[in-house]
Amino acid sequence: MKIHKITHQSSLPSNTRNKLVLRRTRKRFNPKVFIDRTIETTAIASLLLTGFLGVGAMACWGLEIIETNNPNTIISGWEYQKNRSLGAMLVSFSAFLGSSLVGASLGIQRDKF
Repeated sequence: MKIHKITHQSSLPSNTRNKLVLRRTRKRFNPKVFIDRTIETTAIASLLLTGFLGVGAMACWGLEIIETNNPNTIISGWEYQKNRSLGAMLVSFSAFLGSSLVGASLGIQRDKF
């Protein structure tokens, strides 16, 4: 990240002017850093979502077994919920693999292998 340093001198006498120099740094937008952070955030979020959806699918699977053993349950349709969670888990894990692949390929291009 490039930082431009801007110096300001005040209107103090010449003997104190050399001692007092104020510096402000101004950050510039860097698209490479933005892309890297976006890919990293996407990978982490999709991996976390995969884990949570996996836990949800396991819970639905357990409730489906309970429903199969006890047909007097009020809430049904756990198979649909399980399949939906497994499908979303597959999509989110695919997003993780895709973002990791894009991040790795961009890293290889920058290293100039």
